[in-house]
Amino acid sequence: MTIADPQILPQPVIKQLDEAAINRIAAGEVVERPAAAVKELVENAIDARATRIEIAIADGGKTLIRVTDDGCGISPDDLPLALSRHATSKIDGSDLLNIHSFGFRGEALPSLGAVGRLTITSRAPGADPATIHVAGGRMGPVKPAALSGGTVVELRDLFYATPARLKFLRSDRAENQAITDVIKRLAMAEPFITFVLRDTSGGEQRTTFRADAESGDLFDALYGRLRSVLGRDFAENALRLDTMRDGFHMTGYAALPTYSRGAAVTQFLFVNGRPVRDKMLLGALRAAYMDVLSRDRHPVAALFIDCDPELVDVNVHPAKSEVRFRDPGTVRGLIVSGLRHALAEHGHRAATTVATATLGAIQTAPEQPRVYQMDRPRFTAQSMTFQSGFSEHRSARVEPMPPEAPTEDVALPLGAARAQLHENYIVAQTETGMILVDAHAAHERLVYEKLKSQMAENGVAAQALLIPEIIELTDNDTALLLGNARDLARLGLTIEAFGGGAIAVRETPAILGEVNATRMIRDILDELSDQGDSQLLENRLHAILSRIACHGSVRTGRRMSAPEMNALLREMEATPKSGQCNHGRPTYVELKMTDIERLFGRT
Repeated sequence: MTIADPQILPQPVIKQLDEAAINRIAAGEVVERPAAAVKELVENAIDARATRIEIAIADGGKTLIRVTDDGCGISPDDLPLALSRHATSKIDGSDLLNIHSFGFRGEALPSLGAVGRLTITSRAPGADPATIHVAGGRMGPVKPAALSGGTVVELRDLFYATPARLKFLRSDRAENQAITDVIKRLAMAEPFITFVLRDTSGGEQRTTFRADAESGDLFDALYGRLRSVLGRDFAENALRLDTMRDGFHMTGYAALPTYSRGAAVTQFLFVNGRPVRDKMLLGALRAAYMDVLSRDRHPVAALFIDCDPELVDVNVHPAKSEVRFRDPGTVRGLIVSGLRHALAEHGHRAATTVATATLGAIQTAPEQPRVYQMDRPRFTAQSMTFQSGFSEHRSARVEPMPPEAPTEDVALPLGAARAQLHENYIVAQTETGMILVDAHAAHERLVYEKLKSQMAENGVAAQALLIPEIIELTDNDTALLLGNARDLARLGLTIEAFGGGAIAVRETPAILGEVNATRMIRDILDELSDQGDSQLLENRLHAILSRIACHGSVRTGRRMSAPEMNALLREMEATPKSGQCNHGRPTYVELKMTDIERLFGRT
């Protein structure tokens, strides 16, 4: 390969790009797919104080996006200005941190007009309705229009001016799903606004999403909106959150661990009402459920973080989907402690969907064709043997309770033990139905919570290294670790400055046994650098305690006496998080009498 002589290359000339090229570049950052265009237009409608927003799309938003609102509208004189870059009514430019609206850059409308065919029709109070059209960056004149109020923004043929971008779009179905996801997030953020999404592809019109405006106070409205968007099951199994710390306020709802998902697709985070996808916030949500969910399960939550706009920078991403907090550690701590407190407060509660799944798994006897008496086989004493399917195998044996078993326990939440099945499952009777308890899983959680409590009260025993391990680090990494030395010492890891950018590890947690201190320190450093906080060491300690709890709990195959079973039920009622084992599986199933009667057709 020959390299050209730089001496004979032409001198680069700096040129000022024209407005159309600038807008197309801006559109590439702001509008990467139809869902992003929908997001920008709906957020504009929200900022215009709309109470009803209707969205119509066709072909996944590629050929049509129309957003109609009943907001404050735009006067005819301001329509051309609305299509100019960096023109906005939401800020004056003096303070980019004191932002109270969704939009503030003034980029969305001119960017959309640069890559598609954009028409805005609007009417402000006291003004005549007017319309303006822009296609490929070329703006037409303002013309009179017919409109009773509000604004209609119609975007056709998205990316017609940059056809190469169309090749990167996904199927209509995938783009429709992305648009629906955007509308659902905005609907959760604004429960007092009605949202209607319609698909007009193929000349037909069908409503694909609708959320009517809620009433009442903020919590009632939010609960109603989440029930509408995420479903009744989420609403019935969600814990209310309302906690504050150092100027940050967290509200919202988070689901019980037993109501979890196989993927992190139902985690919704909002900062000052703005939907965001923030890695630090998602990490804090995951950490809060750390010891009640297995690695392959994910929590379901809608969390709202509110604070003074000066404490958070929303101007760090072109799509405004990420934020940067002035004190990320405080926010992370608020989420983790707030969620853990809410989970502990609800004690032994388990998701209602567990019972539904149980009922669905029960196979009732299939209906048999009618058999007339003449066709029935003759019964003899020899043929009258049990054919019910019950085996005499020991593991299927039922241990009935003695007559002296307590009956007043029936009124307690988990009832009174009546039998033990397969030397593991406890059957208890309640006033309204029955409880089936996995004794091993329940006892495992009880032992685990006791061990954690003991560790919190007495600290973590440390083992001194015969020869301190010296680890060479950069000055910044050393300062970061030493700044967290007190928290690490509480967990049994003692470090000291060794000079020259190095640290000395003098003690490690005794419960971990022999550890690779260098690898542990570097893993902790990675977490501190990435999230501003490290849960790695605490997580490892909890994993060891969980393992100990598993080996120290009631084993399957052991027969329990009636007092032992009732004692286990009473301890479950008094222990936080006992509704699920250490891996997030339910420890008990509750069936109401109505459920049982339905199984036998008695309703």
